[in-house]
Amino acid sequence: MAESFGPDAMRALLAEVFAPWVQALGLQPQQVDDTGADFTLPADEALLRAGGEGGGMVCGQAMAAAADTASVVTLAALNGRFRACTTVDMSVHFLRPLPPGAVALRVEALSNGRRMATTRVEFRAEGAAKLAATATCAFVYLEA
Repeated sequence: MAESFGPDAMRALLAEVFAPWVQALGLQPQQVDDTGADFTLPADEALLRAGGEGGGMVCGQAMAAAADTASVVTLAALNGRFRACTTVDMSVHFLRPLPPGAVALRVEALSNGRRMATTRVEFRAEGAAKLAATATCAFVYLEA
């Protein structure tokens, strides 16, 4: 990890590179280390599944978008700079519903090579020990 690419640089990247609807998730980098980073997805009623059976839980689409976004930002921090990339594969496993409230994410870089990178993301209700979901994301770097 580059010393200069901490949570402040990660927040700046979120504001500069990502689409407005992705920025609206409010993803907050908390800390970065040599293997990955921690984020908070703040409580937001706009991210809850509406009505019907299972209504009122954090929706899977928000979790998938958060996993993808947090992974790209984590890779940038570990690389010391943003490297243009695109998602080539993502798998999300939902283990239990996430109740309304903040969500803690932990992103681990499983591999980070010259052309490709793979991450694993863990989701927990903030303060909870049990996993609510995991995601595995694969990216190809677009630069030569």
